[in-house]
Amino acid sequence: MVIMREVFQRYVDYLKAERGASKYTLRNYKTDLIGTHQKGIGKGFFQFLVLKKISNFKEVDKQIIREYLSWLLEQNIAKSSLARKLSAIRSFYRFLLREGIISKSPIPVSTLGRKGERSNLSPKLDKRLPIFLTEKEMQELIFAPDLTKPEGQRDRAILELLYASGLRVSELTRLNLNDINLETHEIRTTGKGSKERIVLMGSPAATAIFEYMNNSRPKLLRGRKNEALFVSRYGIRLIDRRMQKIIKKYTLLCGLDKKVHPHILRHTFATHMLDGGADLRVVQELLGHADLSSTQIYTHVTKQQAKKVYLTAHPLAQEKDYQSGN
Repeated sequence: MVIMREVFQRYVDYLKAERGASKYTLRNYKTDLIGTHQKGIGKGFFQFLVLKKISNFKEVDKQIIREYLSWLLEQNIAKSSLARKLSAIRSFYRFLLREGIISKSPIPVSTLGRKGERSNLSPKLDKRLPIFLTEKEMQELIFAPDLTKPEGQRDRAILELLYASGLRVSELTRLNLNDINLETHEIRTTGKGSKERIVLMGSPAATAIFEYMNNSRPKLLRGRKNEALFVSRYGIRLIDRRMQKIIKKYTLLCGLDKKVHPHILRHTFATHMLDGGADLRVVQELLGHADLSSTQIYTHVTKQQAKKVYLTAHPLAQEKDYQSGN
């Protein structure tokens, strides 16, 4: 395991220096390869190799990979997590090939075969439509914070900005004061793969941020200096987990019958944009999706919503018996 960790550290250094991987990507790779014991038994690939008494990466073949995937399935791991772990192993073995540590990878470079069929190593993922809030639910959530308190004005600005921009929560927590242009309603952010992009916000979000920056933020800082846009009552940058707790707080306060987390507001932004007639490519650019297929799932949501409205509103769509002439 010591040798595995040493090679993994070289892999991490490579990801940082040459791939520009974010701390979140590095954290996921560490979890998928080394594992964690925070929730019972660890499910890392290296842990499985130790159980199999394998100490040399050259000993790993396709059969070992299949046994590892079966081991994960026995622990009721989700198919999406299974696919992510497989992707992490594939990336790691590319690195081993690059460094000359192995001469052949036990896992295919692509999940597709020569004729386009899916590799039997890759699980077929269930297609799950993203959960989103209705316009009424979103409005209730935004107006839930108490604006008489500094934290309330801050939280209103957070909710307004998440809904207006479609930012990931990690992008939101990284925002600094100089990333916001209230005159042009533009936000400069760095997303996955360290890619910088410009996202937009409407007047309500810009107004909420202006009120927060001028009235509440100085009260939270209490004379301390911090370049972060959103700060806690202790004057430090808010982290992802704190953002999640803030949204959960107002979800419960509103009595919304949904488990709402920051990414659902991103789903809501994309869905409402497409419902409003926005071009798919525009939404892709605003969300920072590298692949259009990642954005296209929202078109299924809007089609499903359109069907629901049609079945409710159109008289001939109801399951009734109609007689000619009536």
